[in-house]
Amino acid sequence: MIKVGVVRGGISPEYNVSLSTGGNVLAHLRGPKLAHKYKAIDILIDRDGIWHVNGLPIAPHDVRQKVDVVFNALHGDYGEDGKIQQLFDQLNVPYTGSGAFASAVGYNKVLSKERFSDFGIKTPKHMLFPVYDEETDGELAFYAQHCALHVAKSMPPSWIVKPVASGSSVGIHVCKTTSDLVNVFIEYAKNNTSALVEELINGKEATVAVVEGFRGQDYYSLPPIEIRIPKKKVFFDYDAKYSGISKEICPGNFSPDEKIELEHLARLIHKELGLSHYSRSDFMIHPKRGIYALEVNTLPGLTDESLTPKALYAVGSNMAEFIDHILELAIKKR
Repeated sequence: MIKVGVVRGGISPEYNVSLSTGGNVLAHLRGPKLAHKYKAIDILIDRDGIWHVNGLPIAPHDVRQKVDVVFNALHGDYGEDGKIQQLFDQLNVPYTGSGAFASAVGYNKVLSKERFSDFGIKTPKHMLFPVYDEETDGELAFYAQHCALHVAKSMPPSWIVKPVASGSSVGIHVCKTTSDLVNVFIEYAKNNTSALVEELINGKEATVAVVEGFRGQDYYSLPPIEIRIPKKKVFFDYDAKYSGISKEICPGNFSPDEKIELEHLARLIHKELGLSHYSRSDFMIHPKRGIYALEVNTLPGLTDESLTPKALYAVGSNMAEFIDHILELAIKKR
């Protein structure tokens, strides 16, 4: 039997999402469709970064003796940013998902936007504000005011402010006034976080997953999902993603041309960023200005509420088939 270490938890704010993703993967590995082929091993990284196997602490480098392949179910810092990928590369342990460099680029919203632009994909106008430094930036209140005015002069409202590197919509704010921006810049400064400010694109929200080598295609695009958030929500935030209050339509209500273009862009992003195994790209469709790429998720969630499993079911697939396929890719390609 193939020993699969499912790594979950981690030190990021997305700890609970990772627990759910990993738990779902473990359940399917131990289920009737896969239990004959794989032995699932639960590898938990707690919030302090301590690794555990079957509840007992273990040094990360000792994982090599425990598993044949790793299913990376981490989300956020350390799991998606290339760090744990570097560790597994050093240990010569095969793992699911993209490699270290591609993960780092995909996780960094500024770097990935630069790559989008390099191959002709529209992305919202944006500005980067590095981590606040009192010595060079001066008093915080004046700094925040200066940044807010700079944004207001460069882009009309509304704006969306995001951490440069994060997932699950953690730490995102929509700002309609310069006062809103000032408050968010102060919050980011206190949290030692760099800020990415984007123009807010209004329109239909879409997300498209890509699976490598699936059903005889090099890059198989799953049906675009249309995301409809409740009126009380301004964007698809953490609560909207995981509480079940949003309406996720798969296949989405897109025109034939929109569907073709969304799938093409998702495949292009996956290929040109050098991603591996699977990914999911997020888009906004402005009624007059067309499709904008927002970001790419190199390790999209695989919880019961997640989007990728819903897209798999829409094409007659399932999580067991997907997990088996991804593990086969990891074992063959690493």
